[in-house]
Amino acid sequence: MRDYTKIEAWKLADDLTVAVYERTRSFPREEIYGLTSQLRRASYSVPANIVEGSSRESKKDYLHFLYISRGSLSETQYFIHLSQRLGYLNAQEADVLIGQTKQTFACLHGLIKAVEKESGKFAKAVAVLTSLLVLGISSRSLWSCSQ
Repeated sequence: MRDYTKIEAWKLADDLTVAVYERTRSFPREEIYGLTSQLRRASYSVPANIVEGSSRESKKDYLHFLYISRGSLSETQYFIHLSQRLGYLNAQEADVLIGQTKQTFACLHGLIKAVEKESGKFAKAVAVLTSLLVLGISSRSLWSCSQ
């Protein structure tokens, strides 16, 4: 088990989550169950999945949760973009949050690459496949999207 509080990607993701909560306090009341909730959930999913992965015994499982964390970070970035387009965040607020997501992406990417290198190619392939299954991406859904 790894001490997640010493993982730089977790620290950055945790700071991003706090910043998202601070910025979304001023969102319109009608968005409380919509965009406010979605943005907050996506942002706290990033550090939460790093924590869960760090408690797993195998590097394959750790990678699985790091990949989910990366996906949640992408969602967070999109919801920040949408919040700005809707006028809930001004350009400066959005830029600060996007800057934090980019910094977190870079650090998380480095962590993923390090764990992938430690675990070997087979474990990486298994972790990617497992993540795709968990995220609900199946050959059927891919096929239906292409029609």
